[in-house]
Amino acid sequence: MAIHKLEEFGKKEQHLASFAKAMGHPARIAILKVLAQRSECVCGEIVNVIPLAQATVSQHLKALKEADLIQGTIDGPKSCYCINWKTIEKFYTEFNTLFSKLQEGKLKSCC
Repeated sequence: MAIHKLEEFGKKEQHLASFAKAMGHPARIAILKVLAQRSECVCGEIVNVIPLAQATVSQHLKALKEADLIQGTIDGPKSCYCINWKTIEKFYTEFNTLFSKLQEGKLKSCC
């Protein structure tokens, strides 16, 4: 019986990979930048700022929400959303920890 290869990795690695996948499109990074510049929830303005169709922006918003990077309601023109800072801070810490561990190996690099 075949096993799911994803299960071979720890929860932390799976979680970081899911986060990286959610961040893996320039439109999503642009959306987060727009939301970070605002001190309140943004309602329906993202489409005016991002050079993509409404449906495409909605798909990117959905991916960000599924990764818990944004919060709010995403439902057509009355959508309101903002950054989930708790999640951003969590991933910031986790990636810094990962990069610090990777840096430790830099001194032993073979190339």
